[in-house]
Amino acid sequence: MSKFTLMVIGAATASFLATGGHSLLPGITRYVQANVSPSCRIKGNVSINSGERIYHVPGQLFYEETKISQQYGERWFCSEADARAAGWRRARQ
Repeated sequence: MSKFTLMVIGAATASFLATGGHSLLPGITRYVQANVSPSCRIKGNVSINSGERIYHVPGQLFYEETKISQQYGERWFCSEADARAAGWRRARQ
């Protein structure tokens, strides 16, 4: 990869994370989604019933079953502090 390519991928990653999974560069969202840091394992889920934003951490009761659907505004977080700062609350289980 060229230096320019790395810069574009870095910019796409930053925009992907900053916008909750919506890339500012068309066509690169799937690539970036597959390459989000493995340390970003907190799942930001939007409740179907209430629209409430809830995050799940590894080990919680419904963590494995929770799927991230970007079209509904769901996203990954790298820390609980990031999730809370974005207005999400921790799952109760």
